[in-house]
Order: sequence, then structure tokens, then C-alpha cells
Amino acid sequence: MSIELTASMMCANYGNLEKEVRDLEEGGIDSFHIDIMDGRYVPNYAMSLNDMAYIASVAKKPLDVHLMIEHPNNNIHIFLDHLRKGDTVYIHPEAEYHPSTTLQKIIAAGMIPGVAINPGTSIETIYEMLRIVKRVLVMSVNPGNAGQMYLPYVGKKLSKLLLLKEEMNFQVYWDGACSKDKIIKYAPEGVDGFVLGTTLLFNKGRSYGEIIREIRGYGESTGDGI
Repeated sequence: MSIELTASMMCANYGNLEKEVRDLEEGGIDSFHIDIMDGRYVPNYAMSLNDMAYIASVAKKPLDVHLMIEHPNNNIHIFLDHLRKGDTVYIHPEAEYHPSTTLQKIIAAGMIPGVAINPGTSIETIYEMLRIVKRVLVMSVNPGNAGQMYLPYVGKKLSKLLLLKEEMNFQVYWDGACSKDKIIKYAPEGVDGFVLGTTLLFNKGRSYGEIIREIRGYGESTGDGI
């Protein structure tokens, strides 16, 4: 079983960001997760356009850009201009009047279109968009801050979503409070990738290669309920 592991770069060491990118790539990370927050859609400011552009310029692996901003359609071109074909861009449907218009711009730019769904967002409200997008980022915590507690009711929604993925041709990714037990349970059930932050990857005093190999082993385990 192959799972994608993406590093949440808002948790990285910004004292030497290029080294962080190189070390993560050498350690076997699959992609770099970029959280952009505007202080309006979520009550926090996180990574900036310049942070994203710099990581795009030094990284060989793809970027996984999560736009937690109001009305992304107004400025989506600014982000797309700094990305490479094949990078992923997620928007939140609630943040846009006509989210499908924004998704079409992402597709036209050669990027992978995705939607991010908050814990309180139902699958029914995004059902039609599931035919457009290629990836769904399931937030297991309320967006805006790292290190939050897992909201257990998200698991039932995730199971519902996994029943639709083959029929509607999208992949499912987990974001927030990603711990060992979540990978052991949900990787065998069909979750395609996991965003790794402070819970498993960063600030552990060990090499990224050692940690990432260990995490891949979790994905090969068999979950038996949490």
C-alpha cells in the first residue's frame, strides 16, 4: 500500500528553510504542504505568497497549496503564476461565491484542483464539485492553527467520502492532528495521503529519513478501530 506523505511547511524551521526542504526531500517526503491564511477566512496569518514562491523555487517535489483565504477567485492568478504544472491547489468552497469557477482556473493552469472541507462541512454541500476535483483534503480539526485536537465525528464523514472516491475519481487526503493511530486506521480504508506536522514529523530530534520510513510502516499496518 502506497500513501503520500506531505510535510506541513508552516511547522518547518524558517531559520534555514532551504536546508529544511533539502533534508525533507532526501528523507523521502512526497510533497510540501503550504498553508496560506489571510486572517479573515481563518483567524490567523500563516505562510505568505513569498514563502510559497521560495519553496517552489528550491523544491524538486510537488507543492500542495491549501488556500485558507476569502474569495480566492479574486487573486488566484497570483498564486498560480508561482507554481509548476502538477502542483495541487485546494480552495474552501465556503470561501467563494462560485467555487467551480475558481476550480476551472486551477485546471486551466495545469494544476491539480482540490477542495478542502472543514469539520462542519457536509459532503452533500460539495457533492457536485466532487466530479470536478481530483483531491479532497479532509480537515480533522478546525482550520487556522497547528497542534489542535482531533474532532472524532470527522471519522464518520471520512468513511462516507471514501465510498464515493472510485465512482467520482478523486483522492482523499487527511489534514490535522495526524497521529500514528490515524494512519494505521485510515490508510487501509483508502485515505491516499496525510499532511504531517508537529505530531509526527517536525521537532523530533531525529533525521527526517528515519521518521518518514517509520511513518510509511504505519500505512502498511492493519487498523482495527480507534
